[in-house]
Parts: sequence; C-alpha cells; structure tokens
Amino acid sequence: MATVTFDTLELVNLLKVAGFPADQADAVVRVIAKSHDELVTKRDLQIELVPVRTDLVLLKWMMGLQLTGVMALILKSFFPN
Repeated sequence: MATVTFDTLELVNLLKVAGFPADQADAVVRVIAKSHDELVTKRDLQIELVPVRTDLVLLKWMMGLQLTGVMALILKSFFPN
C-alpha cells in the first residue's frame, strides 16, 4: 500500500552501535520494513470513502423526509382542520 523509504543500512548500523547483535539488528529492520508495507495512506482512505460519502448523502435526504413526515403528523394532530 504505502511506500515509506528510509535507509535500512543506516538503521542496522545504528542498532549495532547501540549494542544489538548483527543478526538481531537485521531482524528488527526487516520487521520495520515489512510493517511499512501494510500502512494505509491518505489516498487509500479517499478511494474507499467515496461510496460511504454517497451513502451518507442518501441517508441525510431520507432522514429529512422522515422528519418532515413526522412533523406533518404532529402538526395535524394539534390542528385537525
């Protein structure tokens, strides 16, 4: 999904300097890089929200019509003529 670029070699070297064994530093960087592949971007959300926005517009109109009908019934009960 998302493309996040960072210098993996630099991160491995920083982890080694901090005291991580080489194998462990490599594994940590691989996990971080793999997790970035699963990130959701703003573009992903915009693509998936288009049908939701359409449904919300429809729901607003339906709710307005229902409220108008209920108000008409309430007014008719108070003013029967």
